[in-house]
Amino acid sequence: FKATLSMLLKPGEKRYTQRCRLFIGNLPNDITEDAFKKLFAKYGEPSEVFINKGKGFGFIRLESRALAEIAKAELDDTPMKGRPLRVRFATHSAALSVKNLSPFVSNELLEEAFSQFGMVERAVVIVDDRGRSTGKGIVEFASKPAARKALDRCNEGVFLLTSSPRPVVVEPLEQFDDEDGLPEKLAQKNPRYQAEREEPPRFARPGTFEFEYAKRWKSLDEMEKQQRQQVEKNMQEAREKLEAEMEDAFHEHQANLLRQDLLRRQEELRRMEELHSQEMQKRKEMQLRQEEERRRREEEMLRKREMEEQMRRQREENYRMGGFMDREREIRMNSGGAMGLGDMSFGAAGQKFPMGGLGFEGQQGMGASPGGLMGNDMRNERFSQGGPRGMGPGNPGYGRVREEFDGPFKKPRF
Repeated sequence: FKATLSMLLKPGEKRYTQRCRLFIGNLPNDITEDAFKKLFAKYGEPSEVFINKGKGFGFIRLESRALAEIAKAELDDTPMKGRPLRVRFATHSAALSVKNLSPFVSNELLEEAFSQFGMVERAVVIVDDRGRSTGKGIVEFASKPAARKALDRCNEGVFLLTSSPRPVVVEPLEQFDDEDGLPEKLAQKNPRYQAEREEPPRFARPGTFEFEYAKRWKSLDEMEKQQRQQVEKNMQEAREKLEAEMEDAFHEHQANLLRQDLLRRQEELRRMEELHSQEMQKRKEMQLRQEEERRRREEEMLRKREMEEQMRRQREENYRMGGFMDREREIRMNSGGAMGLGDMSFGAAGQKFPMGGLGFEGQQGMGASPGGLMGNDMRNERFSQGGPRGMGPGNPGYGRVREEFDGPFKKPRF
């Protein structure tokens, strides 16, 4: 049985929607919830059970629309404790009517568009006998707050479903029972009912009272029909005019967008060229700075080399001048030590003695002459106390100085 129930579900059909909700009227006042569930037990497990014992009605929600239709067909007018049950589909309290739909809006697109307001149980686009869209649709939400949110948002704002700028019109769905209608057994048998039902269906005879007023009613209905047609014609002309204006404005808008895009691209190209020029200028300046830095380093290295070369030459010149001055001083000292040798006379063993009778230290008759004669003190300070080289040991006297001593202002050389 459960397998049979699952086969009653259509492909993609949602379960336990409000389309599966039944209204049960004329219930006994003492019915219990268990008895109410037992009444629908053979139609599957319900998801909603509500009973108002005081007013004798209740609601129940079954798994699918097919099960609800079967339960309605089998239980309607079924007696229960002497009272016939009335089973009808409950009105959908969260259903909306949608108008101004584009011919290219499908059921799936309609459901996707309204899903942002809440869970959608069913969305359908109404078509004619050829399957073409009538521009109208129905959206059924799972809850009233979601339907109210969609209604308020669409009325306050501009809700577009496609690229066309024509907004949809959302209204509460006006629901009718076109399946069961009004059976005779449910008609209210009041005095007005009795008065209306005195005459059977018929055609009025010309010239009678009812014929005259029936003609006037027909004229009024015809006037209403003509006015509705005129209004519909005017509205259609206004729609076509607005669509033509919209088409022209759309093309103009597209042209403006293209012009703006072209201007934007030109501006970007100009900016890129400017940035490229600035970058090239920066590179040139950097190259110039690098070249200038390179030349400066080369000039600095050249100056440094010239200074080093100059300093080297100066050192060489100083070295040569220093050597020359040393030799000149040596020559001067040598010539100063041999001063008066030309006036000396040779004594015994070939020794030379200065003229004027200069004798040895401690001898009598030692004389002195200016310019060529020194006393004992000066001789002891400036010259060696040994005798002349090659003469052997002897008393101190004037002669050549030692080889290791170059003069009074030179250090000894070893």
